[in-house]
Amino acid sequence: MSEEKSVTIETGARHAVRGSVIRARSDKSITVLVVRQFKHPLYEKYIRRSTRLHAHDEGNDCREGDIVLIEECRPLSKMKSWRVIQVLQRLE
Repeated sequence: MSEEKSVTIETGARHAVRGSVIRARSDKSITVLVVRQFKHPLYEKYIRRSTRLHAHDEGNDCREGDIVLIEECRPLSKMKSWRVIQVLQRLE
């Protein structure tokens, strides 16, 4: 088995991940790019994989380039099943 190195943080029963905001044009919605890195099982090189997640931003306070912490929640729309917990780092 390969060892998967992930940026997931467990908060109770829900997963929380750290990612970068790549789109914040919609009202109360953002798109977050989450990058994970794991070792290939045979060649043992590190591989980077990314996932785009749509998250709910209630206060419209996230901007493109910010580093945010998001957690799973119930489905809020067709594509949004994540919610912003906090902004970890603002883009200057």
